[in-house]
Amino acid sequence: MSNSSSFRPQLHRLATAGLAGALLLSLVSTLQAGTDEKPFLDANDAAMARMMAGMAAKPTGDVDRDFVAMMEPHHQGAIEMAQAELRYGSNEQLRRIAQEIIVEQQQEIAAMQLAINAPLPPSQPSPDQATPNQP
Repeated sequence: MSNSSSFRPQLHRLATAGLAGALLLSLVSTLQAGTDEKPFLDANDAAMARMMAGMAAKPTGDVDRDFVAMMEPHHQGAIEMAQAELRYGSNEQLRRIAQEIIVEQQQEIAAMQLAINAPLPPSQPSPDQATPNQP
């Protein structure tokens, strides 16, 4: 048995434990937060949960595709967290950084997809146009 195949179950267990830990931390932070911050924390917690679940992708045996399969949800999680900042944050400097994160992470997702000859993700409207009441 090669080292890489014996490492995969350990990696999967770590990812599962990481997901459980992240969800527990997000629950505690939500309970401790004031009601004004709750919509932001809820959006952030949902983004983190989707990211952690997506990063636990089952290995395919193709290192490059597996890398992209794990990194794409990681980048998408950053996009969703930046979207939450745009919806609920008020610091203009952080809002600009959030906009940059969205653009950069979308570009990196597209570059990774192109590198493995996968179809590009569909274009989406700019999330900075969303109002605070939109999910």
